[in-house]
Amino acid sequence: MSETSSTSVSMIHRSFEGQGPPRHLSVMHPVVAKKISFYKSGDPQFGGVKVVVNPRSFKTFDALLDNLSRKVPLPFGVRNISTPRGRHSITRLEELEDGASYLCSHRRKVQPVDLDKARRRPRPWLSSRAISAHAQRSPPTSIGAAGAPGMLRAPRRLLVFRNGDPKIRRVAIVNRRVTQSFQAFLQHLTEVMRFPVTKLYATDGRKVPSLQAVILSSGAVVAAGREPFKPGNYDIQKYLLSARLPGTSHHVYIKGNTRSESRKSGNWKVSIITSDLPNSGTSSQIYIILYGQHRSSLPIYLYGTDGAQFQDGHEDIFTIMVGDIGALFKIRIGHTNSGPSPSWHCKEIQLWNMNSRKKFYIPVQRWLAKDQEDGEICREFPVLNEGQPLLPVTLYEVHVATGMLWNAGTIASVYISVYGEKGDSGSRQLFRSKNSFNFLRGQTDTFTLEAVHLGDLYKIVVGHDGIGPGNGWFLDDVVIKDPTTNHEYNFFCHRWLDQGEDDGKIVRELYARDNSIVFAKQKLELNRKETWAAERWKFMKGNTLQFYNRVTGGFVRLHPDGTVDAVGDKTDKYGLFDVIFNKGNICIFQSREMRHLSLAVDNSTVSGMASGGDCTELRVLYQPNRCALLESALVPGHIVTFDRHGKVADESSAGYADLSKEFVVFVKGVFLNSAEILLATSLCQALCLQPDGSCTGVGSQSEKSYWKVHKISSGICMFESVKNAGMYLRIKDGQCDGTGIGDTDCHFKIKKNLENASISLESIKSPGLFVGLQPDGQTKPIIYTKNGNVFFYPQVIKFGRENPMGMSATPSQQEEKKSMRFCQPDVASDLPLMPFSPREEIRPSRSSKNLLSEDVWKVLLLTGNTGTQANDSPEQLFLPRSIGKIYKIRLGLASSQSGEQLMSKKTLDFVANAWFSQMQGQAIFSLVRSHVDVHTGQLKRAGTESEVSLCLCGERGDTGLRLLDKSNMPVKFQRGQVMEAVSLGKLQKVLLRCEASDESQYRYCEKVVVREPGTASESVFTCERWLPFMSQGIIHSEIELYLQGEDQ
Repeated sequence: MSETSSTSVSMIHRSFEGQGPPRHLSVMHPVVAKKISFYKSGDPQFGGVKVVVNPRSFKTFDALLDNLSRKVPLPFGVRNISTPRGRHSITRLEELEDGASYLCSHRRKVQPVDLDKARRRPRPWLSSRAISAHAQRSPPTSIGAAGAPGMLRAPRRLLVFRNGDPKIRRVAIVNRRVTQSFQAFLQHLTEVMRFPVTKLYATDGRKVPSLQAVILSSGAVVAAGREPFKPGNYDIQKYLLSARLPGTSHHVYIKGNTRSESRKSGNWKVSIITSDLPNSGTSSQIYIILYGQHRSSLPIYLYGTDGAQFQDGHEDIFTIMVGDIGALFKIRIGHTNSGPSPSWHCKEIQLWNMNSRKKFYIPVQRWLAKDQEDGEICREFPVLNEGQPLLPVTLYEVHVATGMLWNAGTIASVYISVYGEKGDSGSRQLFRSKNSFNFLRGQTDTFTLEAVHLGDLYKIVVGHDGIGPGNGWFLDDVVIKDPTTNHEYNFFCHRWLDQGEDDGKIVRELYARDNSIVFAKQKLELNRKETWAAERWKFMKGNTLQFYNRVTGGFVRLHPDGTVDAVGDKTDKYGLFDVIFNKGNICIFQSREMRHLSLAVDNSTVSGMASGGDCTELRVLYQPNRCALLESALVPGHIVTFDRHGKVADESSAGYADLSKEFVVFVKGVFLNSAEILLATSLCQALCLQPDGSCTGVGSQSEKSYWKVHKISSGICMFESVKNAGMYLRIKDGQCDGTGIGDTDCHFKIKKNLENASISLESIKSPGLFVGLQPDGQTKPIIYTKNGNVFFYPQVIKFGRENPMGMSATPSQQEEKKSMRFCQPDVASDLPLMPFSPREEIRPSRSSKNLLSEDVWKVLLLTGNTGTQANDSPEQLFLPRSIGKIYKIRLGLASSQSGEQLMSKKTLDFVANAWFSQMQGQAIFSLVRSHVDVHTGQLKRAGTESEVSLCLCGERGDTGLRLLDKSNMPVKFQRGQVMEAVSLGKLQKVLLRCEASDESQYRYCEKVVVREPGTASESVFTCERWLPFMSQGIIHSEIELYLQGEDQ
C-alpha cells in the first residue's frame, strides 16, 4: 500500500543522517560489513535479530530503522537504538560496532535486558513457552490488530492440519501470548506441529497471510513449510472444535458439550428443516446463536458424525447446551460458505427449552447463499409471541466513506458488526452496494444490513480480511440510518486499516456520535487542522505571498494611499506581501513595494496601516478546500472580505452570496534553480521515487520525496530526486517514471492552477501529456483534466535562486563546466564580440548550419605582454546546443590570490561563417561602466569586512558575480564600486552575496543603487535586511533584489 502514514493522532517526522554512500562503489574500496545483534527493550524472551550492515544494504540510518521495525515487534516500530544498558543512543551507521549487541525501542526510555538470558533459546518445539518473533517479515501486529477489540479476550481453539497429510492434525490455542505478531504465531505453530511452519493456507488452498485472516478463517488452517499448498481431505466438519466468526467476542462451544456455562444451564433441542427446492441442501457448516434478555449464547456449530446433514427436504435435530441467557427473543443462523455446494435454503426452525418446556417456532423460507436473493449467508429472526414478532426485522442503511488519499481504496473483503442495546448483528460482509465497484478512493458506498432491531446503536467493529494485493484501506467514516426510528448514527474513523500503515491494524472499533451536528463540526475541525499542517510552510517569516480571490478573479493589492482591492493581476507590484512576523497562525503581511504599510483590519475595514500595529496582525484560518481566511487577531470575527467587484466589503454591505472571504495563497520563488521541493499529492502524501525507478503519489512527505529543481528557462524545469541523485522525473514511451537522465524527456512546463494553488506538469517533448496519478497512486501520462489526478501542491524545503550566469544548462553540461576556469570567476570582465575577418580564422570553415548544431568550440586565448602565458593548443569549450547568436563573452581568473591580472585584446575573433553585425569592426553592444552604490544601513555594526559579491541581471544577461573590492570608503562594501560590462539593457534584478563565518561579519544592506554614466536615471533595489539571513531554519548567504513591479 502506500508509503506514507496518514493518522489523525500524530505525524512522525524522521530525521535523516545526510546523504548515503555513492551509488557505485569503487573496486579499490571494498565494502566493510558489520554483523550486529539487535534485541527488544525490556523483553528477555525475544531472541534477538542478527543483521549485516554495510553501505549496500543500508544507505541511511533511517533505512536500518525501517528494516528493524519489520523484525522487532514494537507498537510503533523501532525509533531508537541504544547500547545494552541504555546509556548511549546510536544515531549514525558509523557508530555501530562489528559483533556488538544493541537494544531497540520505540521511545527514548530503554529498559535493559539480560542478553545472556535472551541468547539462551531452546529449539521452538522443545520449549514450553512461546517464542517471540526473531525474523519477522511483516510489520508487528498486536492482538488488537488480529481482530476487533475483545475478539481474543478468551482463548480460541484452532484446528491445524499438516500440508499434504490430513491425518496429522493438532489443536492450537490462540491467545494473547502467542499472537504478539504473525511471525510469533507461526513459531507457536512450529512448537505445536513439531516442524518448521512458515506459511498457512485455508482448507481450500487460499493463502492465510496475517493474524486477521486466521481470525476470519472457518476455524481450521493448513500449516506448511516452504512448499506450496497440497490438496487433501481436510475434513473440518469431522475434526473442528471451537470456532468463531469475526466480530463476535465470545468463546465457541460445540454440540455435545455436557458442561454448563453456569449453574442455571439451558438444555435446548433444535430442529432445522431444509426446503425441498432443487439444490437447497448445503455442504457448508451451519451455526446458530441464541439471544436472550440476559445475554446471547455462544456461536454453536451444528454437525454430526454421518456427514449427511441439511440435505434437500430433510429435518435435522440437535441437542445443544447453553448458559442462562434469559427469555429468548431472537436467533441468528448462518453458515461458513464452504464446500462444493454451500448455498442453503432453510424452511423452518423449531426450538424447545428442555428445562422450561417452552417451544418456539420460527418460519424461515429464505436462501442463505451468495448467489441467491441479497447474497447474505447469515440471517436473524425474531421469536414470535402469539404469532407476532417481539422485535421488527430492520433493513439498516450503511453508508461507508472511503478517504480521499491516493490508494485509499481496497479490494479486500470488508466486514462489519453493529452493536446496540439489544444485541449485535454479527459479522456481516459488505459486498453489494449501489456502485459498480466498492470501496474506491473518495467514494461513499451504500449497503443494506438486515437484522432484528438492535435498539440504540453505540458501536461498530469494521475491518477487512487483508487478502489480495493492495488490500490496505483508508476508512473515513461510517453512517448508519435506522429506518424504524429515523435516527442516524455517525462513526468517525479517518484512519488506515492497513498492515503497512498507521498502527498496522486492519480491524477497528468505532463508537457512535449520535449528534450529527457535533459530528460534522468535529470532522470539519480535523480537516482544517490537517490542511493547516500542509499549508503552514507558506507563512514562514521571509516568504513573499500573493492572495488570489476566486470570486473576483484577481489578486489582493495594497495601494500607496492605503486602499485595498482584489482585482490585481499576478504581475502587479502592489500585490506582493512579505511575511515579516509569524507566531503560530498569526502573521503580519507587509507590502513588498511599500515597506511602511501592511494589510490591516480595523473596525471591519481592510486597509494598509503602519507595520507592527495590533491591527496588522492577522490570523490565518485554513479551510478544507485549501483556501485561507484572514481574520483580525485583535477582534476575532472581523475577516478580510471583498464583494464580487473586488472592493472591500462587510457582510452588511451586500448579499452573502456576493461576498468572498477565501483566498488561494501563492508563494513567490518556488521554482527557482536548485530549490528542493515536495510535490504533495494530498494533505499527507507526496510524489515519490520508488527503488525500482517508478513513481508513486502515495509517498510519505519525507526526504524520500524531495525533488531538486533544475530551471531550464522561464516556466520550464526538470525535477531530480534528492535521495537518488541523477534520476529525473520524465515522460517517455507512454510511461511516467523517475529514470530520466536529464535530457529533453525530463523537461516539464509548469502550469499553475489559480483555483487551488496547485501545479500541473506538462511534458515539453510530448505536449498535451501531463504527469498524472492513477487511483492506486502510480504515475501515468494523461491528458489534462480537472478531477485532481494532475494536481500537485508544491512545498518548498529549501529555496533556490536564479542562475547568476543567466542561463541554465543540462546536468551533463553543468558537470563539464565544473572543470572550466571560466565558470564563475572572482575577477571577471565582459567583452563585446566583434565580427570576424575571414583571414583571421583559426579553424577550418564550416557552414552556418553545421556550426549551429555543434556543441564543441575551440578557444584560443592570447594575452598581453605582461599577462599569463597562453596555451599552445586551443582549449575545447562546451556550450549548450542552439544558444543563438553570440554577442559577448566573459573572461576571468579562477582565483584572485596570485595577483596576476589578465590583459586581453580589445577584439576577440571567432570563426562562425556568419556576420554578427552589418558593419565590420563595430561591437554589437557597447561596453559600459556602471556605478554601483551599496548602501549600508545606519544600524550599529551594519558594515562588514567580509567578502561581498554582486551580480547585475538585465534583459541581455548578467555580469556574473563580481567581488566588490573597489570602494572609496575606509570600510569596504559601502559605495563606489565601478562595474564594467557589456550593456545589459534594462536592469531587472540584483544578486547580492555575503560570505560570513560568524555573526560579527554580518552586515545590514539598505539598498543597492545602479547608475550608468551620462544618464540621470538610476535603478534602486531595496534590501533592508541583514546578510546572511535565515529563512525556514536555513541560513542564506545570497538574496535577490528586484526592481519595483518585477515578478519573481
